[in-house]
Amino acid sequence: MQSENSNGRLTDWRTSSLASEPVRRLLMEQTGLQLVRQFYECLSQLEVKIGEKRILENSAGSMGWPERGVYFFFEPGEERTTSGEGLRCVRVGTHALKTGSNTTLWNRLSQHRGTVGGFHPRGGNHRGSIFRLHVGTALMARDQWPKEIARNWGGSNAPRMIKEAEVPYEQSISHYIGSMPFLWLGINDEPGPESLRGYVERNAIALLSNVHRIGTPIDPPSQTWLGRWAKSPKIRDSGLWNSNHVDDFVNPHFLETLNSLI
Repeated sequence: MQSENSNGRLTDWRTSSLASEPVRRLLMEQTGLQLVRQFYECLSQLEVKIGEKRILENSAGSMGWPERGVYFFFEPGEERTTSGEGLRCVRVGTHALKTGSNTTLWNRLSQHRGTVGGFHPRGGNHRGSIFRLHVGTALMARDQWPKEIARNWGGSNAPRMIKEAEVPYEQSISHYIGSMPFLWLGINDEPGPESLRGYVERNAIALLSNVHRIGTPIDPPSQTWLGRWAKSPKIRDSGLWNSNHVDDFVNPHFLETLNSLI
C-alpha cells in the first residue's frame, strides 16, 4: 500500500492526506481482508502441524496438551464468506495471564467443556468460564429461559439450590460448546499480563473483530448465529464469542510473530 512520492519518500495511501476519504477507506478494507486471509493461512499450517482440529466434547486431559497455549474455536454453521472457505474462527482465548497462575491449557478448555461424569454429566459452571457465561446469556434470550434462572445467572457464586436448578441449562451450554472444533498453539511462556500468549490472543481477536470495520464486515456471522442473542453488545458487534480486545487495533507485526510460533 506504499508508493514513492516526488521526494523519494514512501507514502502510505491508507493514511496519507493526499488520498481521498473513500480511497483510504477502501484501502483499509482491502488491507484488513488481506490480513485476515493470512491469519487463516497460519491456522491452516497449524492444523497440518498438530494433525487436525479436535471437538471439545470428545477431548480429555490425557490427549497430550502443552502446559500453556492459545486456543482458536470454530463453530458448525458459521462459514467464512469474504476471506475464503471453511469455518470462521469465533473465539480466541488463553489462560494464566496473572503472575503466579498455575492454570494449564487443559484446565481452561475443560472449564469451557463442562463436566463429563458425576451426578450431572454434561453439566458445567458458567461462573467459572466466561465463554459458558456468554453462550448462556444468548441461549437464555433466544430460548426464553425461566425468569428465576435468568435472575440468578452470573455472579461469582450461588447457593447449591440455585446451581441444582441450573443443571439442565448448563447442559444446554455444554452441548452447544461441546460441538465446536478447535485448534491450539502451544506457547509455554511464564504466566503474566505481558506473556506472548496474551499478545497472540489480543491481536487475533482484534484482527477478527468487526467492531472497527469500515464498510462491509469481514466474514460476518450468519443470520442465525447464536451470538446475535448475546447480552454483550461487543459479542453482537464483533461476531466473536469474545468481549475483551474486540475494540483493540491489531499490531502490524502480529502475523509475523504468529507464523514464527507455528
